[in-house]
Amino acid sequence: MLQLRSILKVADNSGAQEVALISVLGQQNRKIASLGNVIRGVVKKADPNGLYRKGELVFGVVVRTKKEKRRIDGSFIRFSDNAIVLIDNLKDKNPKGTRIFGPVGRELKEKGFGKIVSLAEEVY
Repeated sequence: MLQLRSILKVADNSGAQEVALISVLGQQNRKIASLGNVIRGVVKKADPNGLYRKGELVFGVVVRTKKEKRRIDGSFIRFSDNAIVLIDNLKDKNPKGTRIFGPVGRELKEKGFGKIVSLAEEVY
């Protein structure tokens, strides 16, 4: 569960390194994001040769959270950091980067982010 102004690690090679969460998309007045939610953020730290610069607004999907998420079968999934993958727009849901680093949750496949799951190193 991520709240507003949380700092998230970027898990792709788009050029941004850290993003601050400023809003959760999908429902009005929603203040908490979890695994698979689409968010809007501001780039806080960026690579000098990347696609993004500090201060740019970006869209991303949450791929890892420290807070555990309960699955339908009763098990829980938890990661060691909070991370997102930047996406180009809300309709296509395609990632901006060509590589995705680290594991992602399999809940992304159910929410329509199949391209992100196929690019990921590991799926839990």
